Amino acid sequence: MNLRDLEYLVAVAQFRHFGKAAAHCNVSQPALSIQLKKLEQELGVALFERNNKRVLITPMGVKITMRARMILQQAADLKQFAAGASDVFGGELKLGAFPTLAPYYLPQIVPKIMQELPDIKLLLVEDKTDILVEKLQKGEIDCAFMALPVEAENLDYQHLFDDEFYLAVAASHEWAGRDEIAVDELQDKSLLLLEEGHCMRQNALDVCSLHGARETQEFRATSLETLRQMVGIGAGITLMPKIAMQANDGLKYIRFSGAAPVRRIALVWRKTTHKRELFEKLIEIFKA
Repeated sequence: MNLRDLEYLVAVAQFRHFGKAAAHCNVSQPALSIQLKKLEQELGVALFERNNKRVLITPMGVKITMRARMILQQAADLKQFAAGASDVFGGELKLGAFPTLAPYYLPQIVPKIMQELPDIKLLLVEDKTDILVEKLQKGEIDCAFMALPVEAENLDYQHLFDDEFYLAVAASHEWAGRDEIAVDELQDKSLLLLEEGHCMRQNALDVCSLHGARETQEFRATSLETLRQMVGIGAGITLMPKIAMQANDGLKYIRFSGAAPVRRIALVWRKTTHKRELFEKLIEIFKA
C-alpha cells in the first residue's frame, strides 16, 4: 500500500467511475483497477460494488476512504512542513479565491500581503468553491477565501467580513429612481443568476426562496461581468455583491432596507496545517 493507491481510492469515491478517476489521476483505467484490486486484497475487505453502469462504495469502503483522505492531507502537510519549517513567514503561499470575489478583492489585499510579508512568494489560484475545497483537502493550496458555510471535513476558518448584496437594475428600469427597496418586493420577480457551480448562485437562490422571487430560466451567466452586461441591456435584474459594484457601469444599485442579504467571506485552511501562525498574520492584515 502506498499514497498513490490511496489517491486512486479517493478519486473513485469522488467520481463513482473508474474511467473518470483514472483520467483525474493521469493513469490508465486498467492500471488503476489493478492497484485498487490489490488494495482490497491487502486490506481484506471489499471497497466497491462493481457493475457496468456505476460504482458503489461499500460501507467499509466509505470509512476507509475517509481515513485515506486524512492520510493524504497529513502527507501533504508533512511535505509543506519540511519545505517551510525554517521560516513560517517565508516561502511559498498558495492562496485560492472564487471567481465572484477574486477580481474585486485580491487587488485590494495582495499589495498589503507583499508589503507586510516581503519574503512570501504568493501564488494565486482562482476556481469555483468545490474545486478549491478539493485542492485544499489535497494540500494543493494552503488556504482560500470562501463564502460560508463551508461543509467539508477537516477544514477550519476565520470569518473576515460580510459582503452585502444590492439589487442591480438597468438605468431605464422602473425602480432606477429608488435608493432603497424591501427584499419582499422581489416576490414574483425573475432574477438573472449565475450558472451551476458558483457559490453566489446559492446565495441568490436562498434569497429567492425566502422572499418568493424566482430565477429567469432562459439565461444563466458564467460570470458577474456577464450578469452586469445583461442587466445593462435591460434583460433583467440581479443581485450584485457590494465589492463588485462599479460607479460608472450604467447600472443603478439599490440598497435593501432592513436586514439586507449578505454573503459571509472567510479564510479557510486545513485543521492539520503547520501554517496557522501565518494565517493569523494574514487575517490581521486583511482586517486592518
